[in-house]
Amino acid sequence: MNRGTVFLIPVFLSDTNFDRVFPHENLEIINSLDSYIIENIRTARRFLRKVGYKKDFDKVNFYLLNEHTDSSEIYTYLNDVKNGKDIGLMSEAGIPCVADPGFQIVNLAHQLDIQVKPLTGPSSIFLALMASGFNGQQFVFHGYLPVEKHERRKAILNLETHARKSGQTQIFIETPYRNNKLVNDILTVCSNNTLLCIATDITSENEFIKTKSINEWRKKKVDLHKKPTVFLING
Repeated sequence: MNRGTVFLIPVFLSDTNFDRVFPHENLEIINSLDSYIIENIRTARRFLRKVGYKKDFDKVNFYLLNEHTDSSEIYTYLNDVKNGKDIGLMSEAGIPCVADPGFQIVNLAHQLDIQVKPLTGPSSIFLALMASGFNGQQFVFHGYLPVEKHERRKAILNLETHARKSGQTQIFIETPYRNNKLVNDILTVCSNNTLLCIATDITSENEFIKTKSINEWRKKKVDLHKKPTVFLING
């Protein structure tokens, strides 16, 4: 029996129209599926309904994949795919598998010789890099920096030093309610001439993407509280 396909389905970064950020092919594939691997059932259903998903949710299989998922369960999520059924893998926001636990499913799919098909959609990390004016040939994504203040400031200094020596763009994110603390630490420890790009609410009507030196940022009042933001540093 032929095996099914794991479709990697991007979702919204912000409240916007489907046609603005996704090709129509995505909707055709979404409506063809009745099994999804998701992080949160409520937000997954909200996304599906917003884009025009027609099927009855009582007849849709939702498999949860997040920090609470038992690793032994993950191996069962592709059982139907091995028998020829397609499945969709969705992130909470943006594209699956980048700053997202979905990579575990894709890794397993490759082990089982199951086809993986990524669909086109927005990534806050790559959209921010594109718009930053920084080196897009060499860059590193670090995910979240340490929560503890001293360790976080130490990590920021290390990123700044590495950016200056290597020329690599350093990219990182923070939980939105801690954004202002992170900005304060960056402006406190980094050198005047270091360049910082702040990319906030990407793809929304309130999108804000600016690159300035640390010295210039210190002269501005920046409030990023609870706003999804990507930070980029270059020497």
